[in-house]
Amino acid sequence: QVQLVESGGGLVQPGGPLRLSCAASGSIFSINAVGWYRQAPGKQRELVAGSSSGGRTNYAASVKGRFTISRDNAKNTVYLQMNSLKPEDPAVYYCNAVILADDLGLGPTSRGYWGQGTQVTVSS
Repeated sequence: QVQLVESGGGLVQPGGPLRLSCAASGSIFSINAVGWYRQAPGKQRELVAGSSSGGRTNYAASVKGRFTISRDNAKNTVYLQMNSLKPEDPAVYYCNAVILADDLGLGPTSRGYWGQGTQVTVSS
């Protein structure tokens, strides 16, 4: 069964860095588009950064220039490097990926998967 597991969240001081990881496991053939989302209390989940299988990236205006999404295809892992963290960045960060896998025993099938989320807190 395909799983996405995030790690790297925690407490960081304003202006500090943090790197999130999202590792995919299971009967994976390939990982296509991936994205990092976040959801703060009382707010809707929003896209933070996305990356296509071809290497194109996209960022929310609020994080552009501070966050970087990258991927290690050999490790089936996606990263989100967050620099210059601000008080408005705290949220639960979720990884999402479109993965071609044999998750249903029906041969290669492309589906979207979510990780369980990791908490990021910014406080002095």
